[in-house]
Amino acid sequence: MLKEIAWNTFKKTGNIDVYLEFLRIQDMEQKIGEIDGNNKN
Repeated sequence: MLKEIAWNTFKKTGNIDVYLEFLRIQDMEQKIGEIDGNNKN
């Protein structure tokens, strides 16, 4: 859902920074998930 919001905002504004920020957030969430997954073992 967040990706869709970021993409739509980019399409409306033409500001690529919005979409790039989403990609950074997504990357951080994945890294946190990997760390969290490693701690559960």
